[in-house]
This record gives sequence, structure tokens and C-alpha cells, in this order.
Amino acid sequence: MTTGLGARAGLVVLALALTAVVAPPLHGQIRTQPMPAVEALPVKTALPDPLRFENGRGVASRRQWTMRRTEMKRILEYYMLGVAPPPPGNVTGRVVASRRVADNRVAFQQVRLSFGPQSRLGFDVAVFTPARRAGPFPTIVQPSFFPTPGTPPPPVPPAAGDATPEQIARRARGREMAERMAQPEHAVTLYADALSRGYAIVTFNYQQCGEDRKDYRDSGFFPAYPDHTWADLAAWAWCMSRVADYLQTQAFADRSKLLAVGHSRLGKATLVAGAFDDRFALVAPAGSGCGGTGAFRFNGEGRGGKEGLERATEVFPQWFVPGFRDFAWKVDRLPFDQHWLIALVAPRAFIAADALDDGATNGMALKQAYLGAKPVYEMLGKADRLGVHFRSGGHALAPEDWTAILDFADRHLRGRRSAQRFDRFPPDDRLH
Repeated sequence: MTTGLGARAGLVVLALALTAVVAPPLHGQIRTQPMPAVEALPVKTALPDPLRFENGRGVASRRQWTMRRTEMKRILEYYMLGVAPPPPGNVTGRVVASRRVADNRVAFQQVRLSFGPQSRLGFDVAVFTPARRAGPFPTIVQPSFFPTPGTPPPPVPPAAGDATPEQIARRARGREMAERMAQPEHAVTLYADALSRGYAIVTFNYQQCGEDRKDYRDSGFFPAYPDHTWADLAAWAWCMSRVADYLQTQAFADRSKLLAVGHSRLGKATLVAGAFDDRFALVAPAGSGCGGTGAFRFNGEGRGGKEGLERATEVFPQWFVPGFRDFAWKVDRLPFDQHWLIALVAPRAFIAADALDDGATNGMALKQAYLGAKPVYEMLGKADRLGVHFRSGGHALAPEDWTAILDFADRHLRGRRSAQRFDRFPPDDRLH
């Protein structure tokens, strides 16, 4: 533990590095100025205050909050996420296929997005819109583990020679599900509630943007931007923003009502997208756990259980910048925690959906992150826009999660009344 002069010196170095710039957010620019190494950072057992600048000054106004957001983003980029490229500015969409599905109630389009240098980059998205209503529609942007509807499922490598019958059967079920989800007629059933309420859906397979593997740098769009430090979470979030770019040009989309929704590791990416892109009017990560809505200081061995920073950075290093691993077993030296990402969404609407029996997420870690972000929403006069919802069950984006997210969206984006409360937690003994 750093004490006395060492702790104060680390704090001064960090403050000097972070408080000189009060310009607009720097997300997308290559960062060259180093920040303090882990060992030079002060120990902070409590969640770092989002309403206090690194030099110790408090945040008491919207203008100061704008400045503080810039500071917070720089820290998150440097230590955890990496710096993503700037918006390419040339996103276009070409309709590859279109037809009616769900007994003609829903219009489907497969769209190829193009952008970047000479418009050589791109990925496929699937668009579902209510066919019997007039737009523009509030539009959900959802990265998916499944193939983009309308595209063929990716090939599945053969099972290893020593695979068990159970593993082989599980792979076969996964392949069967992927083949079904590649068909718009089946995929649309997952969004029946949202479409019936008058929402549009844009979904895409996340691995088009950067493959979810340890040698990710040769995949997705990383080779086109070799000088940027971004890792997979930032890349997947960056692609959600490219969908938002496309939606700015589409008559079916209500550009003031874009929603970011994702589950598990894609819930983590959704949280990043919402923190760094203000065009998402509502941000809804579900089951995102460690690296998502769960505060690192309350996740992992000796800190509340479930997956912690140590395991996440060892098993999934591609999600974060390489140096993030240096915080393993030194979580109290983090100059931030995940409540910062939630706070960066303020004053826009935010809801976290979790399950009480989820083996991957720690409910208490979410509660602490929620409480850590709440003062920001209160300072901005929008405390009711910060929400949470728990259900029984395991790790999935379940119909009950969708219902809660859509009810919350109806209230805050469409002014519809609801008696449901989104500011209550189950008893602490159920949050594990």
C-alpha cells in the first residue's frame, strides 16, 4: 500500500496530468502523454467520486460536469478501454435485401454499411420496422451474438478429437440456433414486443467489428487504424456508434430516441457506447457484470465473488488495453470504477437489467455502481432517469428484461405512464 508522501505524490501527478485540458472530449484522438503507472496511483478503497475533479475540486454545475466528463473519459481510455478512431464521417447504407415478415406486420431490410478510407470498411446490419405504423420510430441498436439476420451463419470449426458427447451435442445445438437466427423470419420473433409497441430494431453480429479472441488486432477494423489503442469493448461500442451515424440519415428512425441495448459482454460494450456517444437517449446493459455495470471493487475473489478483474483480464484480455491487467490484485488503485461509465450517461436515461441467479454477475457490485452514479443524476436534476431491474433466473436476455427496458423507455422517451418502480433493489442477502 502507498502511504504518506507516496500517496500524495501519486495523486498530484494524476491531477496534473488530467486537469490541464478542459476542451471538448478527446475520444478518437491518439493519446501520447503517459499517465501514472499503477504503483504510482493512490489507494482508494471507496469508489472514486465522479463529482470531484482529480485536483480535488468539487463539481457543482452542468458546465463543470461537462469538464469533468472530459477528464473521466481520458482516464477510462488510458487505463481500460484504449482510444478509438474518430467518427469516419462517411457512413452510408446499401439495401442488400428486403421483404415483409411476421405475416406482413414487419418490414425487414439487410443493409450493408460502408465507411472509412475510400469507404472500404463496413459491416452488415438487419433492420426491422413496424410495417403497419407510420414512423419515425424510437430505434434500438443491439449488437448480437447471433449471425446478422439475412446473412449466412459463420462456419463452425470441427470439434476437437477429444470432445465429449455433451460438448459435441452443445455445439450442434449452437449451430442449429445460429442457422435459425440467420433467418429474419425467426429472428423477428425475439423483438415481437418491441415492434408491437412501435420500436424499430437494428441488430448486427458483433464480431464483424473485431473478433472476440486474444489475437484480435488482425480482425475487424483494427488493421485500418493501427495507431489507435482501442481494444474489443471499444471496437464493439464504436460500431454501435456507426449504426447511430447511419440512423441520422434514415426517415424511419427518430434520431432523438435511439436506444443502446446489449447483454453480457455486449452489455459491457453497450455501456461504453452510451458513455461515449450522447446520441443514445437510453442505455440499457443487461447481465453485463464485471467490466460492465458491476463495480470492480465489489467483484471477484475476496471482494464479493463472481468474476473479477483478475479473471476477466486473464481469460478475456482482448476486451481491455494490455496495461489493464496491471490492476490485478490492486483494484483499490483504480482511479475510476464502473459507476463512472454509468454517470457519463447522465442526464440521459439509463437502466441496468440483471438476474438474481446469474453465475456471471454480482448484484451487490451493480448496486454499489448504481449508488456511486446516483449523485450525478441528482445533481443534474434527473434522478428518476437512473433505473435498475432484477428478475429471478440466470444469464440471458430474457423476455422480462425486454419488458422492463421497454417500460422504462416508454416512460422516459415517450412520456407514457407506468406504475412500475425502477429504483428498488432486492434485499442484500439476495445480491450475490
